[in-house]
Amino acid sequence: MRKKVLLPVDRLSFATIFLLTLLIALLIWGGENCGANCFLHRGPNVTNFSWQQKQIGAKDRAFILTFDRPMDRATVTENLVIDPPLSGKISWAGRRIAYTLNSPAPYGIEYKLKLEKARSRFIGQEQAGELMEPFVGKFSTRDRAFAYIGSKGEQKGRLILYNFTEKRKIILTPPDLVVVDFKPYPQGDLLLFSALPKVKDNEGLQNLQLYTVTTGISSDRGQHFKPNKIELILDNKKYQNNEFKLSEDGKIIVVQRINRQNPEEFDLWRIKERNKPQPLKIQGGEFLIAPDSQTLAIAQGQGISLLPLEPEAKPLDFLPKFGRVLNFSRDGKAAAMVNYNTDNANLSYTRSLFYVNNQGIQKELLNTEGSILNCQFSPTATDIYCLLTEVLEEEKEYIERPYLAKINIKTSSVTPLIAWPNYQDIKFSIAPDGLGIIFDQVITSNNSESINTLRTNSGEAIVDGHLWLLIPSVDRANDSNNSQLEELPLVGFNPQWLP
Repeated sequence: MRKKVLLPVDRLSFATIFLLTLLIALLIWGGENCGANCFLHRGPNVTNFSWQQKQIGAKDRAFILTFDRPMDRATVTENLVIDPPLSGKISWAGRRIAYTLNSPAPYGIEYKLKLEKARSRFIGQEQAGELMEPFVGKFSTRDRAFAYIGSKGEQKGRLILYNFTEKRKIILTPPDLVVVDFKPYPQGDLLLFSALPKVKDNEGLQNLQLYTVTTGISSDRGQHFKPNKIELILDNKKYQNNEFKLSEDGKIIVVQRINRQNPEEFDLWRIKERNKPQPLKIQGGEFLIAPDSQTLAIAQGQGISLLPLEPEAKPLDFLPKFGRVLNFSRDGKAAAMVNYNTDNANLSYTRSLFYVNNQGIQKELLNTEGSILNCQFSPTATDIYCLLTEVLEEEKEYIERPYLAKINIKTSSVTPLIAWPNYQDIKFSIAPDGLGIIFDQVITSNNSESINTLRTNSGEAIVDGHLWLLIPSVDRANDSNNSQLEELPLVGFNPQWLP
């Protein structure tokens, strides 16, 4: 009988089996004898933190922590720390925890999330198990910044960005363009604006074109992209461009346009993801794009139509009771609308502000003889801030005095925040985190003859403008107003916070 010879591959196989057997034995022995600090026996660990090293905005309302094994929920809840604090609610799904903020995280801040001293717990285990590995996560919020139109000197008619976080001001547009209006894109990296050339023989607003400009702000803290990069989006060769809106996701622009050869052709056009403009064949008055970026709300006839953002679309719904849609809540579930009370003889000279939601609720919040000029929801949709007027009789004539008020949706209580001596086409904007309201105060003149003069909606020439910051603080117990007001060292008008 011939003796069996082991080949090199056989020797290698036997050696591998021996080493694996020895390693398994060591692991079993180590787990039983070397205690919690043994390098072969690691405690529970966080495998994923959804906001790790990310910059979040007001729309980011919840983060997720994922563990490598089931955890004792009480020890996690007790030891989860966010610095600076962010109040919220915890919910569990297996090995994952979701933390939902009660309100948007304040902008311009870097945060740390710490979790230690939490323990594992498997099904059927009576007491908490092993101590977890300490975890530290980091995230930040976007820079606190806003844009406005300059009103004096070399900044007149130019789009300007002011970054509160970095204390930095940037002029975004060139001196040969006069900016009329603008809308921020959802990431704050771009602004969509309408402007006309600053030339002697132009025909004013008939020459408006749409452009985008980069702001230099990125989604990552500490990184900067080049600002001032301008791109033409829509020219005015065949059509006059008027009012425009930008969808919440930044993918759709809707513009009112008039055919230069046939002024009776007054239509809404859609620009979808920078593609060729397309007529929607929808006529009407004031319009808004709903937060779902798929629905158009437009005043038509004796009410408000809700239509899909498609050509020649049929209405999804019609609200005959209302004459204006002022604003939508951030989640799109509610809207602020105006009823002019023309169907009631006793209320024929009043206007009513209504809260309307997708559950069929139509709640009157305010009835006034004055005007309801503009309303915006707070980020949490618990309040509505409105620019209103009250009618006063002075020297046998009636005048309207504007004021900004905070209206609680649940109680309908109205708290005046600030009043002005007269209305000068005031514009205001609520910060995405709800911690500040910025507004303008323009100075006008009827004597200016320059065709390039900046003008209000009522046609008055703007000769100067001041910007103010209001920090609202309302005591809900007695509806008292303890707001702080500060004039900013900036000259301009139409301020708008970046998202």
